[in-house]
Amino acid sequence: MKPGPEDRGDGGASASKEQTVVFSLLCDIALWLPEIAAVVLSGSVTLFADVLKDGNEILATAFALIILLKMKNGAGFTYDYGMGKFETFTRSATGAVMLVSIFIIFLTAFNRIFTPETLQPTGAFIAVPLMILSAVIDTFLWQKNYRISLTDPSPIMEAQWRLRRAKAFADIAVLLSLVLSFALIAYTWAVYIDPVVSFIIIGFLLIAGFREISSSLPDLFDKTLEEELQIVILKELSAFFNEYEGFYGVRSRRSGSKIYIDIFLGFDQERKMGTVQDTSDRLRTSLEGKIPGSIVSIVPTSERSAPVCHR
Repeated sequence: MKPGPEDRGDGGASASKEQTVVFSLLCDIALWLPEIAAVVLSGSVTLFADVLKDGNEILATAFALIILLKMKNGAGFTYDYGMGKFETFTRSATGAVMLVSIFIIFLTAFNRIFTPETLQPTGAFIAVPLMILSAVIDTFLWQKNYRISLTDPSPIMEAQWRLRRAKAFADIAVLLSLVLSFALIAYTWAVYIDPVVSFIIIGFLLIAGFREISSSLPDLFDKTLEEELQIVILKELSAFFNEYEGFYGVRSRRSGSKIYIDIFLGFDQERKMGTVQDTSDRLRTSLEGKIPGSIVSIVPTSERSAPVCHR
């Protein structure tokens, strides 16, 4: 019988993740539609930039929800490594879309600097309360996702709390842009506030897009283990130094909150299989106790048949 989330003891954590991501997605869509209307009515480049940014965040949140639902339905047990690949691929795809959005916003903002326009107040009357509400919601979700990430770490929730943090600061930047644009409307240079602040939104997108891509590619190329975890493995291998003959590398993959670690070791051919199994079990138990969320496999092999992996 296929084990479900409840059998692993993380059913409550999984449900909390799903509920939070669903709530985030619904809030994003509900606030995104009136913001599009505000862009059309106000002509604000900063709002336009924020709309594109929010569109990227809706995409990222939708991907996160798909991954969580697949894991809930058992995809993580039918093909764990494939699930991890899918997760890291979606993060890379989201980062790529963010970089395309940056290019579009940059061209629009650059054009508005050379052909400045006064903002229309109708759109601002919609946008100002919208940004206040959005900042409150995003701050709440930032803190909630961060707490979930601390208790049940996973790439999905880490990306979600970072995304909400950036979104909260971006909401404040857009709000200040609108307020200052109308508060200082008597000054001729006030028309430049809106396009200049849009470059701040570009900065948020650039940081988020770079983080998504840079944090995903290592997983796609089997470089899941951080340096401190590699040190833990090396220390354990040193402790068992006299019980194996050859070390032929480590291969790892991250899938959700789990880290799958394969360690390839060579053993004396004269040793009985029972002794080899006992050493493997003790090493596996020790490593899983020191690396939270890890599933370790000790693979007896020889240098000739060892797969190509990181050492």
